Amino acid sequence: QVQLVESGGGLVQPGGSLRLSCAPSGTIASTNAVGWYRQAPGKERELVAAITSGGSTKYAESLKGRFTISRDNAKNTVYLQMNNLKPEDTAVYLCNAGRLYFNSYAPVPVWGQGTQVTVSS
Repeated sequence: QVQLVESGGGLVQPGGSLRLSCAPSGTIASTNAVGWYRQAPGKERELVAAITSGGSTKYAESLKGRFTISRDNAKNTVYLQMNNLKPEDTAVYLCNAGRLYFNSYAPVPVWGQGTQVTVSS
């Protein structure tokens, strides 16, 4: 079974940066994209950003300009660069496989285990 493995979380001060990585262990059928979600305690899971194999992207409007999603196809890895982090960015960040068409992202039930990001002074 294909797995998604996230890494790169941790504790960072407000205004700092982190880069998360997501590495699928194989190809997931019926998908053309990888998405990053986050879930904070007591809140619903929300899409942060997604990227297709061809490099098309989608972002949560509120995060544009601070977060950047990219991919290295040679390494089969998707990255989420997070800059100017704020305490409200604190959450578990999860990698997901899905389909991105016409700026609409639909996840399939293949998730990573998540990586904790904590923004605190």
